[in-house]
Amino acid sequence: MQSKPKVRFWGSEAANGLLMISPTAIYAILLLAAPLAMIFAYSFMTDGYLKIIPEFQLCNYFGECHSYKDVNGARSVAQTYRGVWSDPLALTLLWRSLVISLVVTATTVLLAFPVAYFVSFYVAPSKKSLWLFLITIPFWTSYLIRVFLWKVILGTGGVINSGLLEIGLISEPITWLLYNANSVVITLAHAYAPFAILPIFVSLEKIDRSFLEAGRDLGESPFMTFWRVTLPLAMPGVVSAVLIVFIPTIGDYVTPNLVGGPEGKMVANLIELNYKKLDNYTLGSALAISSMAIVMAVSLLFLFLNRRFLKGNKR
Repeated sequence: MQSKPKVRFWGSEAANGLLMISPTAIYAILLLAAPLAMIFAYSFMTDGYLKIIPEFQLCNYFGECHSYKDVNGARSVAQTYRGVWSDPLALTLLWRSLVISLVVTATTVLLAFPVAYFVSFYVAPSKKSLWLFLITIPFWTSYLIRVFLWKVILGTGGVINSGLLEIGLISEPITWLLYNANSVVITLAHAYAPFAILPIFVSLEKIDRSFLEAGRDLGESPFMTFWRVTLPLAMPGVVSAVLIVFIPTIGDYVTPNLVGGPEGKMVANLIELNYKKLDNYTLGSALAISSMAIVMAVSLLFLFLNRRFLKGNKR
């Protein structure tokens, strides 16, 4: 029997490919995976005074923990994952963050799709770049400046209240526009609108227009052609837009802090409070990991429902 020739790894296409992606992989591991692993490890450790005691406390999750003596500067550690999921404040902020993020995502994507559809199907090819240029104008200013502008617009003496008072539609300023969940949704939806428009536009541009003509030739109405042809083909862009908007908004803490008020605080504000002011890294890490788990679960559920939708349209 002839022995198989030995395949040399070094110098092969696989080795060259790994060599090409190694800088990016190392960068991602050092700056993304390593901090995430550290936060995950912190959530299982003992919280001490101005320090983390590297002792894992699984009793936090399966039973009562004892309190360390003041000699090592530790305090009671009955607060981590078990504390997060039994604390009314943490549960309220987790639920509020999820609801606000879902509302922001739905609002942003629903408003972004018509804009992307108009630019793709109705704007002349020579002017599409100009429209995309105009869509990205909000990126010219700082994110903080945009948040402060919305704070001015939605305030009791802002543009909206001043305009409504001037034309006589209201007799006194509207107070529910600012410092609540509504102002957080409006500000985040505006801030992430370009992130939703651009991926949807790219997907719409890739659609072969002959498919739409074939649908019309077969007697389909414009709505059914859109529902059974355009929307499924544009779904990769919609999925990208949903994930791009949903994942960062649930962890946003600048916008709730500036325009949210007490009713608009989100879980990221509680994480910041535990890390910076309460010196409770274990609880802050547990909150961060819990919110990430919620994001992952909702994202996977959305991807599953999207696959079911595409399979139903193929039948």
